[in-house]
Amino acid sequence: MDPPHTIYPFFGLRVVDIIRSKRDGHALSRDAIEAFIQGITDGSWTDYQASALLMAIVLRGMTAEETSRLTDAMVRSGQRVDLSSIPGIKVGKHSTGGVGDKVSIVLAPVAAACGVIVPKMSGRGLGHTGGTLDKLESIPGFRVALSLDEFIAILRDVGCCLISQTRDVAPADKRLYALRDVTATIESIPLISASVMSKKLSEGSDAVVLDVKCGSGAFMKGRDEALALARSLVSIGESHGVRTEAFITNMDTPLGGAVGNALEIAECIDTLKGAGPPDLVALIVRLGTRMVQLANRANSEAEAEACVRNALESGAALGKFQEMLVRQGGDAGVIDDAGKLPQARSRKYIEAAAAGYITRLDAEAVGRAAVMLGAGRARVDAPIDLAAGVTVLKKPGDAINQGDSVLALHYNEGRQLDEAIRLAESGIDIGDTPPPATPLVLGWVHAQGEMSYV
Repeated sequence: MDPPHTIYPFFGLRVVDIIRSKRDGHALSRDAIEAFIQGITDGSWTDYQASALLMAIVLRGMTAEETSRLTDAMVRSGQRVDLSSIPGIKVGKHSTGGVGDKVSIVLAPVAAACGVIVPKMSGRGLGHTGGTLDKLESIPGFRVALSLDEFIAILRDVGCCLISQTRDVAPADKRLYALRDVTATIESIPLISASVMSKKLSEGSDAVVLDVKCGSGAFMKGRDEALALARSLVSIGESHGVRTEAFITNMDTPLGGAVGNALEIAECIDTLKGAGPPDLVALIVRLGTRMVQLANRANSEAEAEACVRNALESGAALGKFQEMLVRQGGDAGVIDDAGKLPQARSRKYIEAAAAGYITRLDAEAVGRAAVMLGAGRARVDAPIDLAAGVTVLKKPGDAINQGDSVLALHYNEGRQLDEAIRLAESGIDIGDTPPPATPLVLGWVHAQGEMSYV
């Protein structure tokens, strides 16, 4: 165990002094940040020391220069993937995390069907938001831990590949990501920015489209916070020579109708078959259109959108998903038989307490309910129940009668069902009139400027 006053020999800095400096509100020097990231990478910083500095960063913040230094150090903790052997512009995609956000799993094969090369290194669930890797691992046999050679080969042959961070790519982020999930240190613009962009800068993308979630189910609850995060992400990407754009999207209500790992995979397959929920399809089309444009695979926005819609409707994207699934060891039988995915043994329906209209379906409450049922983690090493989750049966604006089912909780024995029921019920409001419509896409941030849609 590393004693509390260890001197970091290369930099001549004591761990405790670095923590104290940030605790007291000072900007960390480049050497201090390098020492922190090297210590995270080689294990000389303990979890409790790293957690202490993470909490100090959450409470005291970081300057733009510190955030850039942190990102640089995290990128240099491993290697950058060289995709130059694959022709074309590589376009990455990342979401800051939301409830029911399974966009990447559908969007990657959609863009690939349009000729875009989509490298994607994903993460696991954070807090009440689900993780792409956990969802993919609900497919029997699906491998997310691939070598870089496998990653490159699948990208070359299929056009898309979704994997976990390899041991050699931004290894510092992998450890920090897990610690932040269980130490209440997720909601920090510098930490989110460095985590997201260290992966995006390392995975070999030439351009990146970011989905910055905003609302109750997001880590950025307000539009000002979401805008600040979008600006930070775009600034870091552009300063490193990667074309970076960010869309700010609504996360007050769960996206789509499924929340939970296997449940969301089933919804992804439905979407790839042309039968997806309207909000999920709309967001895939918006982000996919931009990815096709950034890859120079269309001459206009209208042409790019037509390509994306055709990929969904023609089955071309489903074909790309099946190719990727098979190459990564997954059971392609799940495409025609959702019963091959993990199934929960029990369901509990949450019913409307009165007649009227759904005026609110709180994404965070639904996400936390799913975690209580086992779909998320309370500890770094905690297992998750891939079958657990929530199905959204009614959304804001829907008319409802007293006793109608609003949500279905999918669970197995031994979980915190009572707390999940309480959370789910707390997230539902019913009124006499439908709520005003809110745009799904709230804003767009890119190097040339910003646009608000509200």
